[in-house]
Amino acid sequence: MKVLVVGANGQVGKHLVKMIQDQDDLEAVAMIRKEEQASYFHDLGAETAIVDLEDDTETIAKAYEGVDAVVFTAGSGPNTGPDKTVLIDLDGAVKTIEAAKQSGVKRYIMISSFDTTREAIQEAPSSFSPYVVAKHYADDWLRRTDLDYTIIHPGMLTNDEGTGQVEAAETVDRGEIAREDVAGVILATLVNNSTVGKEFQVVGGSKAIEDAIANLS
Repeated sequence: MKVLVVGANGQVGKHLVKMIQDQDDLEAVAMIRKEEQASYFHDLGAETAIVDLEDDTETIAKAYEGVDAVVFTAGSGPNTGPDKTVLIDLDGAVKTIEAAKQSGVKRYIMISSFDTTREAIQEAPSSFSPYVVAKHYADDWLRRTDLDYTIIHPGMLTNDEGTGQVEAAETVDRGEIAREDVAGVILATLVNNSTVGKEFQVVGGSKAIEDAIANLS
């Protein structure tokens, strides 16, 4: 299975591409914004696609050739304003969803925010609410498609070394999770067809990632 990783140059994306390349039956296409970011992925033996999420849908769709699944891990980052949040976390996500539909790529995994409910929008501080709004509507757009989607809601991300153990369910208590473990959760989700049509929250825990994903109800 060939997997297009959108936002591959982010920390979760880099972990994920490496994990995919370590699998015998998976290969990654790293979707990145700049040519100078490519060497890391070429060293892993991964293909790259130079695409800007502010491009139009047709341009983005060119990266989908020969792809079997898409993972959206991109984000505008904490140092940009609400304008970039809308352009990347909302509109960029929607365009990758539409590109999947146009290209006939059915499998789509969205990395969202921990809580994107209407209540979470109302409760978020003003500096964070544009991000929650963007994720809320991107998630909703995906749910309304006929894609084989999964939406993953990770807890607060850390740069700690992954433990390989998490807690995953439709709702869990707030907590932290290593970015490396988020990548592991994505990988387990990719290879488990029972996750199609599901969304879940995930934080660090005591259950092996593969078991936690396999046991989602």
